[in-house]
Amino acid sequence: METDKMILTYLLKHQQHRNLDSINETLVNNQFWEIFPPKNVEVLSWKVLIGLGHMVTLKFLPSQLREVNLSIEKSAWGAFDSEAYSTYDYLDIWKEKVKR
Repeated sequence: METDKMILTYLLKHQQHRNLDSINETLVNNQFWEIFPPKNVEVLSWKVLIGLGHMVTLKFLPSQLREVNLSIEKSAWGAFDSEAYSTYDYLDIWKEKVKR
């Protein structure tokens, strides 16, 4: 049984040659808000980075990786340039190091 979840961070970069109305129109046409993220995928954080775009960190079972990737390909492409990074939470490790 698969129980360990992975963490993946997406950078959804604004396409600087397009204005916000144009980007939003593409997102609506691609059904971005309905497709991404897929069901049963936990959103750990969703930040807007001014001048860059969105940074979305997801947690899900490794078997869902294809589904998560397809949700980006189907709904975000054309509105954002996307990058994905497998990540892990370092905050507790950092806090422990600071204590010492």
